[in-house]
Amino acid sequence: MSRTRKVAATAALLAGALALTACSTNRTEASGGGGGSSCDTSKGTLVVGFIAPLSGSLSALGLGMKNSTDLAVNQANQKCTVPGYKLALQAEDDQATAQIAAQAATKLASDPNVVGVIGTLNSSTAQSVAPILAQKKIVEISPANTNPALTQGDNAAAPTRPNATYFRTATTDAIQGPFAAQYLVQKAGKKKIAVIDDGKTYGAGLASAFAAEAQKLGATIVAQAKVGEKDTDFSGVITQIRGAAPDAVYYGGEYPVAGPLSKQLADAGLNVPLMGGDGIVDKTYVSLGGRTGDLATNVGAPPEQQPSAKAFLDAYAAAGYKDAYSAYGALTYDAANVLIAGLSKAVANGTFSDATRDGLLSAVQATNLQGATGSVSFDKFGDTTNKVLTVYSVKDGSFQPLETGTYPAS
Repeated sequence: MSRTRKVAATAALLAGALALTACSTNRTEASGGGGGSSCDTSKGTLVVGFIAPLSGSLSALGLGMKNSTDLAVNQANQKCTVPGYKLALQAEDDQATAQIAAQAATKLASDPNVVGVIGTLNSSTAQSVAPILAQKKIVEISPANTNPALTQGDNAAAPTRPNATYFRTATTDAIQGPFAAQYLVQKAGKKKIAVIDDGKTYGAGLASAFAAEAQKLGATIVAQAKVGEKDTDFSGVITQIRGAAPDAVYYGGEYPVAGPLSKQLADAGLNVPLMGGDGIVDKTYVSLGGRTGDLATNVGAPPEQQPSAKAFLDAYAAAGYKDAYSAYGALTYDAANVLIAGLSKAVANGTFSDATRDGLLSAVQATNLQGATGSVSFDKFGDTTNKVLTVYSVKDGSFQPLETGTYPAS
């Protein structure tokens, strides 16, 4: 793998953004423009790592995350945020697979110039990535992982933080599942609910949290079933739940399965809404068969409705990325800026080395900034203190926000 290269300030930098891809890596040395042209980068280049699916069925989410990280890196270079250094983004495609994600983490961890990692998308990939990065004291900040165990361990009654280097800007399924149940049972009036999940860390955990709260609120879970993340024919599961006559179906998983499942439910005569979590909130869900009236929750408030996100949205549009920022764009942008701000404090006027990592970790833990998603800070487990979520409904071919709030309702 190519090592860090010092990049001299040249006429090409003055011309605008210059992307240099290091040999045998996905590293992009982004100079940005404007103020970045006069930055002192004599100390060299530091690398912001990134891990998420950039190909395959979940790439719509991963590419939006990558672009949002790239935007934050470019802006930091323009503003000379890290004194004496240039930042470069190195994006690794984990294909939403734990083994590949672990290989990506090992690759990034082997480079002493990698200051931190943004990602992952999937909770299942985070389970393999976080311990690898923690061994090298490399900060990881996820804008999308929602499984509670990643920050609080497997014993909810006695939570223990597994990896001190792991943080996230997305709230957890311990909040999202009950929030969804509150809406579906108390506001949508659904009392007989079938629950289906894909058996993965994210999907199974979210479905379990939803079902527990739905029952507390007086609903009956009339059927429970599992599908495979690569299944395309759901006739067996639909036959299994149809006899229970549910008035809604809750799905724990992601849009590649959820979209076709929704269509096949209707085709089989079950014209009831399907509801899911943040893993289905993408326009691809509708193109795969998601129906008008289907529901979903997503972490955070809609960026389009937040004054704090306007600068991010404008800058993203101006950058000309061909991919949408998608469900996690604003959360990713904030995650990247948290890392960069912490790095600036840790480096100050000195140089970056392994000895700097403790200071970077402390700076990230102490984060208190205003980001695109609002106030950004972390609790003692590395979880975001922002517990806002939004209910969406499919209308006119896309997910439209219905209401934003917290759980319990405030």
